[in-house]
Amino acid sequence: MDVIDLRKHVEYSRNKGLLDTMEKRRRVKKDLLKNRNYNIVLVCLDAGQEIPSRPEPYDVCFYVVEGSGTFTVGNEKAELSSDQMVFAPANVARGIKSKERMVVLGIQEPH
Repeated sequence: MDVIDLRKHVEYSRNKGLLDTMEKRRRVKKDLLKNRNYNIVLVCLDAGQEIPSRPEPYDVCFYVVEGSGTFTVGNEKAELSSDQMVFAPANVARGIKSKERMVVLGIQEPH
């Protein structure tokens, strides 16, 4: 059995504001587990950081481990905080903007 300690993987980007390139998101998004059924990623955003809304070709469920922020799915926005989650279907634009330091698990369809 493999145990994953999320705290050991938490790392925030030094970039402020909009993280609009893969280079700027390098530390923010980390793959924790990939298999044929799903991918699990850890997303860590510092206060005020934003991953811009864009479509992705896979379903994802975002679960907020700690912190709070605004999640955009299509034309809808939702304020989420610890222990809340939202689903974003494939090919629908999704984005995240943190209000405070935020740690999010993304459970994704494999891709």
